[in-house]
Formats: sequence, structure tokens, C-alpha cells
Amino acid sequence: MLNRSIEDFFHYLQVERGLSVNTINSYRRDLKRYVHYLETELHKTDWNTISRNDLLSFLHVLKDEHKSSATIARSLSTFRLFHQFLLREQLVDQDPSIHIETPKKEQKLPSILSSKDVEKLLTINGRKPLEIRNKAMLELLYATGLRVSELITLKVSDLHLTMGFVRCLGKGSKERIVPLGDVAKSAVEDYIEHSRSIILKRKKEDVLFVNQHGRPLSRQGFWKVLKTIAKDKQIEKNITPHTLRHSFATHLLENGADLRAVQEMLGHADISTTQIYTHVSKSRLKDVYKAFHPRA
Repeated sequence: MLNRSIEDFFHYLQVERGLSVNTINSYRRDLKRYVHYLETELHKTDWNTISRNDLLSFLHVLKDEHKSSATIARSLSTFRLFHQFLLREQLVDQDPSIHIETPKKEQKLPSILSSKDVEKLLTINGRKPLEIRNKAMLELLYATGLRVSELITLKVSDLHLTMGFVRCLGKGSKERIVPLGDVAKSAVEDYIEHSRSIILKRKKEDVLFVNQHGRPLSRQGFWKVLKTIAKDKQIEKNITPHTLRHSFATHLLENGADLRAVQEMLGHADISTTQIYTHVSKSRLKDVYKAFHPRA
């Protein structure tokens, strides 16, 4: 059966590659669909019998289902990594993913907020415990550019407020140090001193941001908080959990920050990933030019 080697692959991803649970779950979904197709449509039961044409036929199924180039490219990346794993473990003697070209991704510019909308979003003056928490979360997110998954797993011990930085474990369990501005620092201190213990109600919890029941805040919980605040502030632009991260990077570059420094703060392994934000800056410059130049 094809499923036999898959759990070994996931163990390899977790232990040797140090990938996050979310990334492994994404690989799991891709492989589950792939295996189902190979077994039910092609009646394959042995990985050594999988050919390049078999893999190509499945990619064509995804294309016929109108999956995006990015989705197909991600799926192919999963299959390629898995087949390489089988070959390295000497479970097969050939890799069907060799010489299959990765579809070119349509480059979508990330959605960002204007500085004015960020200011509106962060203007939370209420003194209820959850309002203080929300202010601290959003200020910290915009000040550091953390991924939401990184924000909700931050521990109190990861904060170094006196020194003005946050220690963060990113993708692949890679540690990075991110500077923390005075405004965000004050908001976090306010949360710890006047809100967190009230929300916890004597419970013990290492995670910095907790929900109303005193348990670690979930990604969905944060998403709900963000949507509610954006609606209350009448921000019309669609906001996702990544919007403040995108805005953080773009606003830094617009104000003259070095690309390498932004790459380091975002925790990008490859600078080409960070370069997307330079395209955003250029597109915004064009908008400004068209709006204000008399001969645009």
C-alpha cells in the first residue's frame, strides 16, 4: 500500500527538517489526494511503479479543476520532496518528479494598509482587559512583522522589554531577534501589568496572549478579533491575519529601510521572498505619481 511510507516521511519532516505543524498538515493534504488518485484511478500499490507520466497526469487533474499555478506548484513541491525522500531511503530506485517543470506562479502583490488605516486600527483606547490585550497584540504585530502563528505562540519569556526586542521561533524552528518600538513596548507592558492576570484568573500559562478563558489564543480567535476591530473602525479594505505583516514590511521599505534588514526581521530564508515588497512600493509610487503629477 502506498500509505506505508508516508508516516515515515512526516516523521522526517518534523524531526529532521523541523517543519511546523501547519506546513506538515499542508503536505499531508497534498499527499492524501495524490495517493487517492494513484490508487483509485491508476490502481497503483507500489511507489516503485509510479512513473513521470503518472505524476504529470495528476498535475493535469489539478489544472482541470482550475487550481491556481501557486497551488499546483506547492503540490508539486510536496511530491518532489516526498519522492526524493523515498529515493534517499532506498525504498525506490527512481524519482518520477525529475525534469518536471514547476508552473510559474502568478505574482500577486500582497494587500497592505495605508499608514492612515493602520493608525485607525491601532487606536484602541478602551481599558477593559480584552481591549488592552487587543491593543498590545496589534501594536506588537505591526511593530515586529511577526507571522500570526508566531504571535500566538510567543511566550512571556520571549519578551526582552528592557532591551527592546522579541525572540521568535519562525518556520523550521529558526530563531530570530526582532526589535520592538517604544509604542508597542508600552502596549505590551500595559497588557502584562493591568490585563493578563485578570484574564488568566489565577491560571498559569506560559503563552503571552490568552483568550477570555485564560487559554492560548488560537489563530481563528485572533482572526475574529482582527475582523471585529476592522469593522468597528470602518476600515473597508479586506484584512487578513497577514495584512499587518505585509504593511510592516512595505512601510519600512517606503521609508528607506535596507532590504536585507527587512528580510532578517521577517525571517525570510531567501531575499527574493522579501523583494515582493519592493514591487508594492513601486506600484504605490506610480499611484502617487498619477494622482498628483499635472502631466501624468
